[in-house]
Amino acid sequence: MPKRSCLVAALVAVIFFAALPFSTPARAQQPQEKSITVFAAASMKNALDDVDAAFTKQSGTKVVASYDASSVLIKQIEQGAPADVFVSADQKWMDYGSQKKLIDENTRVNLLGNKLVLIAAKDSKLDPVTIGPGLDLAKLAGDGRITTGDVQAVPVGIYAKAALEKLGLWASVERKTAMAANVRAALLLVARGEAPLGIVYATDAKVESGVKILGVFPDDSHDPIVYPVAATKTAKPDAAPYLAFLRSSAAKSIFESYGFAFLVKPTS
Repeated sequence: MPKRSCLVAALVAVIFFAALPFSTPARAQQPQEKSITVFAAASMKNALDDVDAAFTKQSGTKVVASYDASSVLIKQIEQGAPADVFVSADQKWMDYGSQKKLIDENTRVNLLGNKLVLIAAKDSKLDPVTIGPGLDLAKLAGDGRITTGDVQAVPVGIYAKAALEKLGLWASVERKTAMAANVRAALLLVARGEAPLGIVYATDAKVESGVKILGVFPDDSHDPIVYPVAATKTAKPDAAPYLAFLRSSAAKSIFESYGFAFLVKPTS
């Protein structure tokens, strides 16, 4: 075969094989895992972890939860932290989020209620007390401190100060107060014996075996303890079914098992 003919035949062969489909199939694109991020008050951790697990099992949507003082969380959202849902331990910080246009007000609902309690370490020799104007709380604490959340910012601390003021006890215990970063930090100080007394929520005392409840603060000594929940302005679409699940009978059963009061009529 002439040299020129051989070259033409070779070129035809190259073009033919280049036109053939690849024998290795393209790798199928994996579907992206659905997830939402929830910023919630520290006191909700145990109960909300269980609720989130139930939601994920039902929906397939993963929930990434971040727990801290409500004041800290809403400030993080304000600074651009990517949260889809915010659950506060009081109305004040949810109102702050609303004023700063950080939350979707149309999704806001008052979900849960709680009680304020006085605690001591499980092995403390202190007996139960009736919390009222006549209680000598400073004497009860002895040489130690009474720990709670920061009374200027952390919801449990705000409730505690209001209650102590209403009962006429604040002036005598103010100097004995040890302020913690959030309610779970205060709970831990008492459980470890680092503070003889603490003021936390009833639900916190229930999940910590290292403490016991000495008394319950009267409901009228402070504003109602209410946990509002709402989607943020930047929430993913999957936040909507999550908020609906929080109002379900399944979530109600879990929250109530941890001692929370369920404030809404279950949606399903």
